[in-house]
Amino acid sequence: MDLKDFKESSNVDDRRAMGGSVGRGVSLRGIMFFLPIIRMLLKTKFGWAIIALGAFAYFSGFNPLGLLGGGASQTPVNKVQDEKEAVFIKKVLASTEIVWSDILAKHGIRYKKPTLVLYRGSTRSGCGSAQAQMGPFYCPADQKVYLDLGFYDELAKRHNAPGDFAQAYVLAHEIGHHIQNIQGTLSKVQQLQQRFGGQSKRANAIQVRVELQADCYSGVWAHYAQKRFHVLEPGDISEALNAASSIGDDTLQKEAQGYVVPDAFTHGSSAQRVTWFKRGFTTGDLNACNTFK
Repeated sequence: MDLKDFKESSNVDDRRAMGGSVGRGVSLRGIMFFLPIIRMLLKTKFGWAIIALGAFAYFSGFNPLGLLGGGASQTPVNKVQDEKEAVFIKKVLASTEIVWSDILAKHGIRYKKPTLVLYRGSTRSGCGSAQAQMGPFYCPADQKVYLDLGFYDELAKRHNAPGDFAQAYVLAHEIGHHIQNIQGTLSKVQQLQQRFGGQSKRANAIQVRVELQADCYSGVWAHYAQKRFHVLEPGDISEALNAASSIGDDTLQKEAQGYVVPDAFTHGSSAQRVTWFKRGFTTGDLNACNTFK
């Protein structure tokens, strides 16, 4: 994907330097290890000051114990590659801002740009704790997309879906949820799912429709990004389709447990995800993305 002429979006909250320990908590082993130190600090005013400073840091979004080895283990980060990916994804975000502002304006809707939160390990979101193992997600409560760049390593190595456009597709999918939030779709779906109560089968079924529409919207973005800016390079669409297929519910279930349980789908099958992305990319039409029919 050729974005060399794009400026980075300014709507980014970069928390990667915060240590990625918020929300992980501290293990019981870690607490027992540091208990003698804490007791010693409590005996002096200086010690109390250190504890107070540590508490302030923790509730500000940083776990000071992580510096001493008491937090969760971290995978070593290639800082050069990490920064390269951050710059790229900020440019992708900028392209979504331009494209969606234009598309929604034609429908009489003003596009409110979401914020992208980049983090490592874990952080706090308006929807609760954000953990790396949760994967990228959109939080409608604060209208922010949360992305641990380590997910791209997993996408490439574990799911065999490398490539810059595969990364762009992931972000575009989450921006698709922001479009749904603007349209009021997410609130309607939430109300409907609450009516289902404990009927997870029905709740899952409607969630699949939400996710497939976000896939379609990501295709719409790709359609107009190419039409206006000519950003696509050979193989880009194949990368997106491969990523969509690699993280389909049926594929992930087979990898995890060896068999498929369709009633437990929450994002759609590999074939469905590919189909809806292609529909959005081919038509460039929001109306073609009605997965709720």
